[in-house]
Amino acid sequence: MLILLSMPVNFLFFSHKFRLNVRDRAFFHVSLKKIGKSAVNRIMRIFKYLIGIWAAIAVYTLFSFLAGPKGLSAYNFLLTEKENQIENLKDLGILYEELNRTKNNLIYDHDTLLVHARQMGYGYEDERYIRIVGLSNIKPIPAEVGKVYSVIKPEFIADRHIKIAAFIIGLLLFGFLFTMEVINNRARD
Repeated sequence: MLILLSMPVNFLFFSHKFRLNVRDRAFFHVSLKKIGKSAVNRIMRIFKYLIGIWAAIAVYTLFSFLAGPKGLSAYNFLLTEKENQIENLKDLGILYEELNRTKNNLIYDHDTLLVHARQMGYGYEDERYIRIVGLSNIKPIPAEVGKVYSVIKPEFIADRHIKIAAFIIGLLLFGFLFTMEVINNRARD
């Protein structure tokens, strides 16, 4: 079927199975032109209105891809948040190592335990405190065990807003094309 439609019309008329005289060929050729021209005009009128729908779909696709909830801007924002989380995990790892060293010193070194206990105000009632040379600048136990990292929600255009904008643009284009056709029809009449 596709092959017959793509063949030239003259080949069909002059094939050995289908013979027309000159008058019939001229009439059939003119009829095909009229039918073809009106069909093309009708199709183009319908297609003109489908452009509005196509534009709405294109706007929705473009805005969703660039600024939608799963678009490029939200993706880039999530990538920066991921990098911040990785940095936070590295900082927590460093703090863990420092606290683990301090814990091990307090568990296994009795003198360190006594010094820290006295710094915190613990001691026996009948104890006397003496100053030991070289222990005056003892670092206190680090109290910071990490910071609270709050995750920020990604900024994007809501899907509902994108659909409304696409619908309005499609409707405006449809109205514009309809108005242009009405103006052209009045100009022809």
